[in-house]
Amino acid sequence: MDFTGKTAFITGVAHGIGRAIALTLAQHHAALALVDRNEAGLKETAELAKSFGVEVKTYSLDVTSEEAIRAAVADTISAFGKIDILINNAGIYNTHKPFSDSTVEEWKQKIDINIYGTLYPTHAVLPHMLERGYGRIVNIGSVAGVYGLRDMADYSLTKGAIIAFTKALAKEVTSLGVAVNVVSPGSIRVGDSNGPDPMPNHAYMGRSGTPAECANLVAFLASDEASYISGQNVQVDGCRKLM
Repeated sequence: MDFTGKTAFITGVAHGIGRAIALTLAQHHAALALVDRNEAGLKETAELAKSFGVEVKTYSLDVTSEEAIRAAVADTISAFGKIDILINNAGIYNTHKPFSDSTVEEWKQKIDINIYGTLYPTHAVLPHMLERGYGRIVNIGSVAGVYGLRDMADYSLTKGAIIAFTKALAKEVTSLGVAVNVVSPGSIRVGDSNGPDPMPNHAYMGRSGTPAECANLVAFLASDEASYISGQNVQVDGCRKLM
């Protein structure tokens, strides 16, 4: 893969899968516009990406702010001349409890970040891609949106929405040059990689996945090597066992 001359706009890059996506694209020569509300993590990811010799712009903002997202998209296009790739990675799943014990505030937070945080960047970038007749949009879903996971009903709802949105949008824009896909991770180990695997029994592979394994697939779908793939949900889950 070679992203020389391409610009990627990526949300949720302060750590984990988002950081791995940013660094993978940087390693393959993409210019980056990076978005996260975690300013310290955002800055660290940007410095790591710059070590690959690519140009990087950062935007410390909350993806639930439509105005801030639209301003960042406009600034990126002004600075780089275009946005070729959009990666909607920002998301949250910070509760694990029966739905009857969940709160309206928790539902709204997940809906705002996971759903609106995907819709706003897509709506802001899409007219530019359609005008150019080229674009790659990769959304980050979850196996929760495929199977529905117990004690994560509200999160499962939001990720199911992202998968359905991806498939519907692809039917609108694929013939116009914009490919839209979704990657749905299973149990991904985003913390200390040297300690015991916290989720070895969730997959038939007998281990958790890594952010890099997700990032490699995202990069492929964002590349011209994936030119005949659109409207797909691809799971990165080690052959999921725990539904």
